Amino acid sequence: MIRVLHVLTRLALGGSSENTVATIVGLAPAGYAAGLAVGLAESEAAVVADARRRGCRLVDVPALGREVRPLADLAALGQLWALIRRERPQIVHTHTSKAGFLGRLAARLARVPAVIHQPHGHVFYGYWGAPRTALYVALERWAARWTDRIVTLTERGTEEHLARDIGRPAQYATVPSGVPTAALRAAAPTRAAARARLGLAPDAYIVAALGRLVPVKGFDLLVEALPRLAGEVPAARVLLVGEGPERAALEARARALGVAARLSVTGATTEIAAHLAAADVLAAPSRNEGMGRALVEAMALGLPVVATAVGGIPAVVVDGACGRLVPAGDAGALAAALAALGRDARLRETLGRAAAARAEAFSTDVALARMRAVYDALARAKGLR
Repeated sequence: MIRVLHVLTRLALGGSSENTVATIVGLAPAGYAAGLAVGLAESEAAVVADARRRGCRLVDVPALGREVRPLADLAALGQLWALIRRERPQIVHTHTSKAGFLGRLAARLARVPAVIHQPHGHVFYGYWGAPRTALYVALERWAARWTDRIVTLTERGTEEHLARDIGRPAQYATVPSGVPTAALRAAAPTRAAARARLGLAPDAYIVAALGRLVPVKGFDLLVEALPRLAGEVPAARVLLVGEGPERAALEARARALGVAARLSVTGATTEIAAHLAAADVLAAPSRNEGMGRALVEAMALGLPVVATAVGGIPAVVVDGACGRLVPAGDAGALAAALAALGRDARLRETLGRAAAARAEAFSTDVALARMRAVYDALARAKGLR
Protein backbone atom coordinates (compact mmCIF):
# COMPACT_ATOMS: atom_id res chain seq x y z
CA MET A 1 0.00 0.00 0.00
CA ILE A 2 1.14 3.54 -0.80
CA ARG A 3 0.35 6.08 1.91
CA VAL A 4 -1.35 9.27 0.70
CA LEU A 5 -2.39 12.40 2.55
CA HIS A 6 -4.86 14.81 0.95
CA VAL A 7 -5.12 18.41 2.18
CA LEU A 8 -8.26 20.55 1.84
CA THR A 9 -9.36 23.64 3.77
CA ARG A 10 -12.99 22.68 4.44
CA LEU A 11 -15.43 19.90 3.57
CA ALA A 12 -18.09 22.31 2.34
CA LEU A 13 -20.93 21.18 0.11
CA GLY A 14 -19.61 21.51 -3.44
CA GLY A 15 -17.51 20.14 -6.24
CA SER A 16 -14.03 20.29 -4.71
CA SER A 17 -15.09 18.39 -1.57
CA GLU A 18 -17.05 15.76 -3.48
CA ASN A 19 -14.25 15.30 -5.99
CA THR A 20 -11.66 14.89 -3.22
CA VAL A 21 -13.68 12.32 -1.28
CA ALA A 22 -14.49 10.40 -4.47
CA THR A 23 -10.79 10.22 -5.33
CA ILE A 24 -9.85 8.94 -1.87
CA VAL A 25 -12.55 6.28 -1.85
CA GLY A 26 -12.16 5.35 -5.50
CA LEU A 27 -8.39 4.83 -5.44
CA ALA A 28 -8.29 2.78 -2.24
CA PRO A 29 -8.82 -0.53 -4.09
CA ALA A 30 -5.83 0.35 -6.31
CA GLY A 31 -3.51 0.34 -3.29
CA TYR A 32 -3.54 4.01 -2.27
CA ALA A 33 -4.36 4.23 1.45
CA ALA A 34 -5.36 7.85 2.00
CA GLY A 35 -6.42 10.20 4.73
CA LEU A 36 -7.79 13.72 4.40
CA ALA A 37 -6.35 16.59 6.45
CA VAL A 38 -9.10 19.19 6.70
CA GLY A 39 -10.40 21.90 8.98
CA LEU A 40 -13.62 20.43 10.38
CA ALA A 41 -16.53 22.77 11.09
CA GLU A 42 -19.89 22.15 12.78
CA SER A 43 -21.69 23.91 9.92
CA GLU A 44 -20.45 21.21 7.54
CA ALA A 45 -21.45 18.26 9.73
CA ALA A 46 -23.63 16.64 7.05
CA VAL A 47 -20.84 16.60 4.46
CA VAL A 48 -18.35 15.33 7.05
CA ALA A 49 -20.71 12.53 8.09
CA ASP A 50 -21.23 11.53 4.46
CA ALA A 51 -17.47 11.40 3.83
CA ARG A 52 -16.95 9.16 6.86
CA ARG A 53 -19.87 6.93 5.88
CA ARG A 54 -18.18 6.36 2.52
CA GLY A 55 -14.97 5.26 4.20
CA CYS A 56 -12.92 8.48 4.10
CA ARG A 57 -10.54 8.87 7.05
CA LEU A 58 -10.58 12.50 8.21
CA VAL A 59 -7.86 14.20 10.25
CA ASP A 60 -8.84 17.53 11.79
CA VAL A 61 -6.42 20.42 11.26
CA PRO A 62 -8.16 23.06 13.40
CA ALA A 63 -6.32 26.10 12.02
CA LEU A 64 -7.24 25.38 8.39
CA GLY A 65 -9.88 27.72 6.99
CA ARG A 66 -10.89 29.43 3.78
CA GLU A 67 -10.04 33.02 4.65
CA VAL A 68 -6.49 34.36 4.72
CA ARG A 69 -5.52 34.87 8.38
CA PRO A 70 -1.73 35.07 8.81
CA LEU A 71 -1.50 33.79 12.38
CA ALA A 72 -3.98 30.96 11.83
CA ASP A 73 -2.33 30.09 8.53
CA LEU A 74 1.07 29.87 10.19
CA ALA A 75 -0.47 27.59 12.82
CA ALA A 76 -2.05 25.48 10.06
CA LEU A 77 1.35 25.12 8.39
CA GLY A 78 2.84 23.86 11.64
CA GLN A 79 -0.04 21.44 12.21
CA LEU A 80 0.28 20.06 8.67
CA TRP A 81 4.05 19.66 9.01
CA ALA A 82 3.63 17.78 12.30
CA LEU A 83 0.90 15.58 10.76
CA ILE A 84 3.06 14.74 7.74
CA ARG A 85 6.02 13.92 9.97
CA ARG A 86 3.78 11.64 12.04
CA GLU A 87 2.01 9.83 9.19
CA ARG A 88 4.93 9.81 6.73
CA PRO A 89 2.86 9.78 3.53
CA GLN A 90 4.61 8.91 0.29
CA ILE A 91 2.30 11.20 -1.67
CA VAL A 92 0.74 14.48 -0.53
CA HIS A 93 -2.19 15.58 -2.70
CA THR A 94 -3.36 19.15 -2.06
CA HIS A 95 -6.60 20.77 -3.18
CA THR A 96 -7.63 24.39 -3.94
CA SER A 97 -5.51 27.50 -3.62
CA LYS A 98 -4.91 28.06 0.09
CA ALA A 99 -4.64 24.42 1.17
CA GLY A 100 -2.53 23.92 -1.93
CA PHE A 101 0.08 26.43 -0.85
CA LEU A 102 0.21 25.48 2.83
CA GLY A 103 0.07 21.76 2.11
CA ARG A 104 2.80 21.88 -0.51
CA LEU A 105 5.07 23.98 1.70
CA ALA A 106 4.57 21.56 4.59
CA ALA A 107 5.26 18.61 2.27
CA ARG A 108 8.46 20.23 1.04
CA LEU A 109 9.64 20.98 4.57
CA ALA A 110 8.90 17.37 5.56
CA ARG A 111 10.60 16.00 2.42
CA VAL A 112 7.63 14.06 1.06
CA PRO A 113 8.70 12.01 -2.00
CA ALA A 114 5.80 13.00 -4.30
CA VAL A 115 3.44 15.98 -4.39
CA ILE A 116 0.26 16.45 -6.43
CA HIS A 117 -1.73 19.68 -6.50
CA GLN A 118 -5.31 19.95 -7.78
CA PRO A 119 -6.55 23.56 -7.94
CA HIS A 120 -10.17 22.66 -8.85
CA GLY A 121 -10.22 25.82 -10.96
CA HIS A 122 -8.22 28.95 -10.26
CA VAL A 123 -8.47 32.48 -8.81
CA PHE A 124 -6.89 34.36 -11.71
CA TYR A 125 -10.01 36.42 -12.51
CA GLY A 126 -13.55 36.90 -11.24
CA TYR A 127 -12.64 37.00 -7.55
CA TRP A 128 -10.46 39.96 -6.53
CA GLY A 129 -8.74 43.07 -7.81
CA ALA A 130 -5.39 43.18 -9.61
CA PRO A 131 -3.00 43.47 -6.59
CA ARG A 132 -4.42 40.50 -4.67
CA THR A 133 -4.70 38.41 -7.82
CA ALA A 134 -1.07 39.15 -8.71
CA LEU A 135 0.00 38.00 -5.24
CA TYR A 136 -1.83 34.69 -5.64
CA VAL A 137 -0.36 34.13 -9.09
CA ALA A 138 3.12 34.73 -7.66
CA LEU A 139 2.45 32.22 -4.85
CA GLU A 140 1.22 29.65 -7.38
CA ARG A 141 4.40 30.10 -9.44
CA TRP A 142 6.49 29.57 -6.34
CA ALA A 143 4.56 26.51 -5.14
CA ALA A 144 4.66 24.92 -8.61
CA ARG A 145 8.41 24.40 -8.05
CA TRP A 146 7.60 22.00 -5.21
CA THR A 147 5.01 20.06 -7.21
CA ASP A 148 5.39 16.89 -9.28
CA ARG A 149 1.93 16.98 -10.90
CA ILE A 150 -0.68 19.72 -11.26
CA VAL A 151 -4.10 18.27 -12.02
CA THR A 152 -6.54 20.57 -13.83
CA LEU A 153 -10.20 19.88 -14.52
CA THR A 154 -9.99 20.76 -18.22
CA GLU A 155 -7.31 21.44 -20.81
CA ARG A 156 -8.36 25.09 -20.68
CA GLY A 157 -7.37 25.13 -17.01
CA THR A 158 -3.89 24.00 -17.96
CA GLU A 159 -3.65 26.69 -20.61
CA GLU A 160 -4.70 29.41 -18.17
CA HIS A 161 -2.05 28.32 -15.66
CA LEU A 162 0.72 28.11 -18.24
CA ALA A 163 -0.24 31.51 -19.66
CA ARG A 164 0.71 32.92 -16.25
CA ASP A 165 4.01 31.02 -16.11
CA ILE A 166 2.82 28.61 -13.44
CA GLY A 167 4.78 25.39 -13.79
CA ARG A 168 5.87 23.55 -16.93
CA PRO A 169 3.71 21.68 -19.47
CA ALA A 170 5.14 18.31 -18.39
CA GLN A 171 3.79 18.81 -14.86
CA TYR A 172 0.17 18.99 -15.97
CA ALA A 173 -2.51 16.32 -16.27
CA THR A 174 -6.22 16.81 -16.92
CA VAL A 175 -8.79 14.93 -14.83
CA PRO A 176 -12.44 16.06 -14.76
CA SER A 177 -14.47 16.36 -11.60
CA GLY A 178 -16.22 13.02 -11.88
CA VAL A 179 -20.01 13.00 -11.69
CA PRO A 180 -21.93 9.77 -10.89
CA THR A 181 -24.15 10.15 -13.94
CA ALA A 182 -25.91 6.79 -13.68
CA ALA A 183 -26.64 7.24 -9.97
CA LEU A 184 -28.03 10.72 -10.60
CA ARG A 185 -30.42 9.43 -13.22
CA ALA A 186 -31.50 6.58 -10.95
CA ALA A 187 -32.22 9.04 -8.12
CA ALA A 188 -34.17 11.53 -10.24
CA PRO A 189 -37.94 11.59 -9.78
CA THR A 190 -40.26 12.29 -12.67
CA ARG A 191 -40.61 15.90 -13.75
CA ALA A 192 -44.18 16.01 -12.47
CA ALA A 193 -43.24 14.56 -9.08
CA ALA A 194 -40.27 16.90 -8.70
CA ARG A 195 -42.43 19.94 -9.45
CA ALA A 196 -45.21 18.85 -7.14
CA ARG A 197 -42.74 18.44 -4.30
CA LEU A 198 -41.25 21.90 -4.88
CA GLY A 199 -44.60 23.61 -5.45
CA LEU A 200 -43.85 24.51 -9.07
CA ALA A 201 -46.57 24.74 -11.69
CA PRO A 202 -46.66 21.90 -14.24
CA ASP A 203 -46.65 24.34 -17.18
CA ALA A 204 -43.96 26.73 -15.88
CA TYR A 205 -40.67 27.25 -17.70
CA ILE A 206 -38.19 26.48 -14.94
CA VAL A 207 -34.64 27.79 -15.14
CA ALA A 208 -32.52 26.11 -12.47
CA ALA A 209 -29.21 27.40 -11.12
CA LEU A 210 -27.04 25.48 -8.69
CA GLY A 211 -24.14 26.50 -6.46
CA ARG A 212 -22.93 28.59 -3.54
CA LEU A 213 -24.50 32.03 -3.47
CA VAL A 214 -21.28 34.00 -3.90
CA PRO A 215 -20.39 36.72 -6.44
CA VAL A 216 -18.16 34.55 -8.64
CA LYS A 217 -21.14 32.33 -9.53
CA GLY A 218 -22.88 35.28 -11.20
CA PHE A 219 -26.36 34.60 -9.87
CA ASP A 220 -26.89 38.36 -9.61
CA LEU A 221 -26.82 38.39 -13.42
CA LEU A 222 -29.52 35.75 -13.53
CA VAL A 223 -31.73 37.89 -11.28
CA GLU A 224 -31.02 40.92 -13.52
CA ALA A 225 -32.00 38.83 -16.55
CA LEU A 226 -35.29 37.68 -15.04
CA PRO A 227 -37.48 40.71 -15.92
CA ARG A 228 -36.56 40.51 -19.62
CA LEU A 229 -36.90 36.72 -19.60
CA ALA A 230 -40.35 36.97 -18.01
CA GLY A 231 -41.36 39.60 -20.56
CA GLU A 232 -40.56 37.22 -23.41
CA VAL A 233 -41.62 33.98 -21.70
CA PRO A 234 -44.40 34.75 -19.19
CA ALA A 235 -44.24 31.25 -17.67
CA ALA A 236 -40.58 31.67 -16.66
CA ARG A 237 -39.45 31.00 -13.09
CA VAL A 238 -35.96 30.67 -11.56
CA LEU A 239 -35.16 27.89 -9.10
CA LEU A 240 -31.95 28.83 -7.32
CA VAL A 241 -30.53 25.81 -5.48
CA GLY A 242 -27.90 26.82 -2.95
CA GLU A 243 -26.99 28.89 0.07
CA GLY A 244 -24.41 31.57 0.78
CA PRO A 245 -23.69 35.14 1.81
CA GLU A 246 -25.35 36.67 -1.27
CA ARG A 247 -28.79 35.19 -0.62
CA ALA A 248 -30.33 38.26 1.02
CA ALA A 249 -28.94 40.59 -1.65
CA LEU A 250 -30.27 38.39 -4.46
CA GLU A 251 -33.74 38.23 -2.94
CA ALA A 252 -33.74 41.98 -2.30
CA ARG A 253 -32.75 42.70 -5.92
CA ALA A 254 -35.54 40.46 -7.17
CA ARG A 255 -38.02 42.44 -5.06
CA ALA A 256 -36.67 45.72 -6.40
CA LEU A 257 -37.05 44.47 -9.98
CA GLY A 258 -40.59 43.26 -9.32
CA VAL A 259 -39.80 39.58 -9.96
CA ALA A 260 -39.61 38.23 -6.40
CA ALA A 261 -42.55 35.89 -7.05
CA ARG A 262 -40.61 34.35 -9.93
CA LEU A 263 -37.52 33.50 -7.83
CA SER A 264 -37.35 30.51 -5.46
CA VAL A 265 -34.21 30.02 -3.35
CA THR A 266 -34.14 26.54 -1.85
CA GLY A 267 -31.06 26.67 0.37
CA ALA A 268 -28.32 24.06 0.34
CA THR A 269 -29.27 20.46 -0.41
CA THR A 270 -27.68 17.12 -1.14
CA GLU A 271 -30.74 16.07 -3.18
CA ILE A 272 -29.45 17.49 -6.45
CA ALA A 273 -31.35 15.17 -8.78
CA ALA A 274 -34.66 15.87 -7.06
CA HIS A 275 -34.28 19.57 -7.81
CA LEU A 276 -32.77 19.43 -11.28
CA ALA A 277 -35.48 17.00 -12.41
CA ALA A 278 -38.00 19.83 -12.04
CA ALA A 279 -36.17 22.11 -14.46
CA ASP A 280 -36.27 22.76 -18.20
CA VAL A 281 -32.80 24.28 -18.46
CA LEU A 282 -29.80 25.08 -16.27
CA ALA A 283 -28.30 28.57 -16.11
CA ALA A 284 -24.63 28.95 -15.12
CA PRO A 285 -23.70 32.67 -15.38
CA SER A 286 -20.33 32.27 -13.61
CA ARG A 287 -17.57 34.88 -13.73
CA ASN A 288 -15.03 32.06 -13.31
CA GLU A 289 -15.43 28.29 -13.24
CA GLY A 290 -12.93 25.44 -13.17
CA MET A 291 -15.23 23.01 -14.94
CA GLY A 292 -18.74 23.39 -13.62
CA ARG A 293 -19.77 20.18 -11.89
CA ALA A 294 -23.37 21.42 -11.72
CA LEU A 295 -23.38 21.66 -15.52
CA VAL A 296 -22.53 17.99 -15.86
CA GLU A 297 -25.11 17.01 -13.24
CA ALA A 298 -27.82 18.86 -15.16
CA MET A 299 -26.66 17.53 -18.52
CA ALA A 300 -26.71 13.97 -17.20
CA LEU A 301 -30.43 14.45 -16.57
CA GLY A 302 -30.99 15.72 -20.10
CA LEU A 303 -31.08 19.46 -19.41
CA PRO A 304 -29.61 21.92 -21.91
CA VAL A 305 -27.32 24.53 -20.36
CA VAL A 306 -26.97 28.27 -20.85
CA ALA A 307 -23.58 29.28 -19.46
CA THR A 308 -20.88 31.90 -19.69
CA ALA A 309 -17.81 31.20 -21.82
CA VAL A 310 -15.31 31.37 -18.94
CA GLY A 311 -12.74 28.99 -17.47
CA GLY A 312 -13.42 25.35 -18.25
CA ILE A 313 -17.09 25.77 -19.20
CA PRO A 314 -16.49 25.71 -22.99
CA ALA A 315 -14.77 22.34 -22.52
CA VAL A 316 -18.02 20.99 -21.09
CA VAL A 317 -20.80 22.80 -22.98
CA VAL A 318 -20.49 22.58 -26.75
CA ASP A 319 -22.16 25.77 -27.96
CA GLY A 320 -25.11 25.01 -30.20
CA ALA A 321 -24.90 21.26 -29.60
CA CYS A 322 -25.87 20.74 -25.94
CA GLY A 323 -26.49 24.31 -24.83
CA ARG A 324 -25.64 27.95 -25.38
CA LEU A 325 -22.59 29.97 -24.36
CA VAL A 326 -22.91 33.69 -23.65
CA PRO A 327 -20.37 36.39 -22.74
CA ALA A 328 -19.51 36.78 -19.06
CA GLY A 329 -21.24 39.65 -17.27
CA ASP A 330 -23.91 40.14 -19.96
CA ALA A 331 -27.36 39.82 -18.38
CA GLY A 332 -29.02 40.75 -21.68
CA ALA A 333 -27.33 37.94 -23.58
CA LEU A 334 -28.18 35.53 -20.78
CA ALA A 335 -31.86 36.55 -20.89
CA ALA A 336 -31.99 36.27 -24.68
CA ALA A 337 -30.51 32.76 -24.71
CA LEU A 338 -32.83 31.56 -21.94
CA ALA A 339 -35.84 33.09 -23.66
CA ALA A 340 -34.97 31.43 -26.97
CA LEU A 341 -34.97 28.03 -25.25
CA GLY A 342 -38.12 28.90 -23.34
CA ARG A 343 -39.98 29.47 -26.59
CA ASP A 344 -38.81 26.26 -28.27
CA ALA A 345 -39.54 22.99 -26.47
CA ARG A 346 -38.31 20.94 -29.42
CA LEU A 347 -34.92 22.69 -29.34
CA ARG A 348 -34.66 22.04 -25.60
CA GLU A 349 -35.33 18.37 -26.23
CA THR A 350 -32.70 18.15 -28.98
CA LEU A 351 -30.04 19.93 -26.93
CA GLY A 352 -30.95 17.90 -23.85
CA ARG A 353 -30.38 14.57 -25.60
CA ALA A 354 -26.95 15.74 -26.75
CA ALA A 355 -26.22 17.05 -23.25
CA ALA A 356 -26.95 13.66 -21.67
CA ALA A 357 -24.53 11.96 -24.05
CA ARG A 358 -21.88 14.63 -23.51
CA ALA A 359 -22.08 14.25 -19.72
CA GLU A 360 -20.61 10.77 -19.91
CA ALA A 361 -17.19 12.24 -20.78
CA PHE A 362 -17.15 13.63 -17.23
CA SER A 363 -18.44 10.59 -15.34
CA THR A 364 -16.96 9.20 -12.13
CA ASP A 365 -15.57 6.18 -13.99
CA VAL A 366 -13.72 8.39 -16.48
CA ALA A 367 -12.34 10.63 -13.73
CA LEU A 368 -11.12 7.76 -11.54
CA ALA A 369 -9.41 6.02 -14.47
CA ARG A 370 -7.54 9.19 -15.34
CA MET A 371 -6.61 9.95 -11.73
CA ARG A 372 -5.34 6.41 -11.22
CA ALA A 373 -3.15 6.83 -14.31
CA VAL A 374 -1.66 10.00 -12.77
CA TYR A 375 -0.98 8.22 -9.47
CA ASP A 376 0.44 5.06 -11.06
CA ALA A 377 2.79 6.99 -13.35
CA LEU A 378 4.02 9.17 -10.48
CA ALA A 379 4.48 6.17 -8.18
CA ARG A 380 6.60 4.43 -10.82
CA ALA A 381 8.66 7.56 -11.51
CA LYS A 382 9.38 7.99 -7.78
CA GLY A 383 10.11 4.31 -7.18
CA LEU A 384 7.19 3.96 -4.74
CA ARG A 385 6.15 0.60 -6.21
